[in-house]
Amino acid sequence: MYASTVLHPRAAVSGYSDDMTTLAAGDPAPDFSLPDADGQTVSLADFAGGRVIVYFYPAAMTPGCTIQAIDFTAAFADLSAAGYQVVGISPDAPAKLAKFRERDHIAFPLLSDADRATLNAYGAFGTKVMYGKSVEGVIRSTFVVDVDDAGRGTIALAQYNVRASGHVERLRAELGV
Repeated sequence: MYASTVLHPRAAVSGYSDDMTTLAAGDPAPDFSLPDADGQTVSLADFAGGRVIVYFYPAAMTPGCTIQAIDFTAAFADLSAAGYQVVGISPDAPAKLAKFRERDHIAFPLLSDADRATLNAYGAFGTKVMYGKSVEGVIRSTFVVDVDDAGRGTIALAQYNVRASGHVERLRAELGV
C-alpha cells in the first residue's frame, strides 16, 4: 500500500542513488545471525542444504506489512512443499515481532535487525521516494537464496521495491509454486 520508488544503482533513471548495495542472481548472499521473536538466534546457515525466501519489510503491524506476512503465511504450506522456507526481517524489536506473530498467526520466523546491518548488506535500506518525498528507510525487498550444505548462500532471485499487495502471488507464479 506504499507509493514508493527505490533509488538504487541498477536502475537506468537519472536521480537514482548509486551508493547503495544491490544484489542480483548469482551473487553471494550476505550471512546473517539475528534474534527472532523469541530472542533465539537464526542464521542463514540454519537453512543449509535448502532454499529460503528472505524478505525485508519496514514495520510489523502496519497495513502493508501485515498483508505481506499474512499472504506468506497463507502460502507457507505450498512453499514448504516446494522446498522453500520463509523468513521475514525488519528493524523491529523481538517483543514487537512476537506481538505481530501472535496477533496475525504468522507461520514463519520473524527476525529483528535493529542495527540494520543485514538490511544494508542486502541493499534493503536506503533512500526511497514516498509520496514525492525522499526518505531513508526499509526498501520492501525479497530474495530467494540457495543455501549450500556448508551454509553459504547464493542469491537465486532478487526483487527490490516490491508492493505488499499481491507480491506473494506474483512470487509464487515466478517460482512455479
